[in-house]
Amino acid sequence: MSAGLRRSFDSLAVPNYRRYFAGQIVSLSGNWMQMVAEVWLILSLTGSGLAVGVTTALQFLPILLFGAWGGVLADRFAKRKLLIVTQALMALPALALLAISVTGSVLPWMVFVLVFARGAVNAVDNPTRQSFAIEMVGPERVVNAVSLNSVLIHSARLVGPTLAGLMIVLVGVEPCFALNALTFAAMIFALWRMDPSALNASPPASRERGAIRAGLRYVRRTPELVVPLGLMALVGTFGLNFQVTLPLLARFSFDGGPSAYAVLVSAMGAGSVVGALLTGAHGRTDRRLISGAALVFGLAALLAAMMPSLALEIPVLALLGASAVTFAAAINSSLQLSVEPQMRGRVMALYSVVLLGSTPIGGPLVGWLSQAYDPRLALLLAASAGLSAAWAGHVALAPRPPRAASQKSAPKTARPKTLSASL
Repeated sequence: MSAGLRRSFDSLAVPNYRRYFAGQIVSLSGNWMQMVAEVWLILSLTGSGLAVGVTTALQFLPILLFGAWGGVLADRFAKRKLLIVTQALMALPALALLAISVTGSVLPWMVFVLVFARGAVNAVDNPTRQSFAIEMVGPERVVNAVSLNSVLIHSARLVGPTLAGLMIVLVGVEPCFALNALTFAAMIFALWRMDPSALNASPPASRERGAIRAGLRYVRRTPELVVPLGLMALVGTFGLNFQVTLPLLARFSFDGGPSAYAVLVSAMGAGSVVGALLTGAHGRTDRRLISGAALVFGLAALLAAMMPSLALEIPVLALLGASAVTFAAAINSSLQLSVEPQMRGRVMALYSVVLLGSTPIGGPLVGWLSQAYDPRLALLLAASAGLSAAWAGHVALAPRPPRAASQKSAPKTARPKTLSASL
């Protein structure tokens, strides 16, 4: 194994992280199977691109609404125990979807309610998982762990939709819901098997009024946090809506079915895995990585909007996936390394809000644009977001000259006291 490849998997040397990794890849694969099945079920029931956008929006709306409270809980309680609870609760909507699908009583509003319920649990689960990485591996491996978490997500995005597409074609959506409910047991077992004494647990935040406001004030006065979060909000809202874009692209632009959708998702997932491994081997994050990844994302989305056939779309989507995961992992790592430990849950909750909670804004917009005009317009919107973020990141994250040095070199001239204070 080459040195670069070994560096990509460095965090797997930590036993607790190994257990987490194994449980997550099973659980997340099931989760992606369910998401594909939900979207295809709604599309089959309604035939509406807007309904697909609403389904995706409802999945992430709770993160927008409740994600900050999820971050407070992540700071207040032991993250391992909290994750055991959230993983158990997330199995319940899957079982309910299985029941109404098998009995033939499923209606669109039922799917919407259960998607929202799963999202409500995820509003606590997601910031807890995000902030748990550094507790398992420590700050020296956090960039690698975040990248491997991206490998987890996108490996699952590769495996889950492929299996879901096959099962939907052969037997329908019901097995996707059943298997997802079972996969949560793997994650619960992995968490239970961890050695709590080997965790670098952050001290729990004190119970106090205004904990969310305190987190927001902390972020606002810390440029190393507020700028990356702003960039993530831009790309997350207008660029990362592929759960809406890809099924509509498969059906309306390429005249395909579930298998075409699964191929597009899998191509993007494969590229994302490669991008995450390269980021993990890089082992650090900086302004050039963030801005460069945003630039490649914007250019790849532009190319994807121009591809005339499914065969040509596949390699471009792989590049798009690689750049998207590199950008998100670089932002994530930058935040984890810049935040104070007692604020990590709340800051990573804000990351979840701008990454996933922005979907209720962008998802319906992308669904409406795709249905009313063309799914390729959604890719053009993503391209605009990526290119804008590349420029903004290059400018806003550029090193600033020390203020004291600039004042020292300036000529000393008399100024009115009020003018000096206003400056």
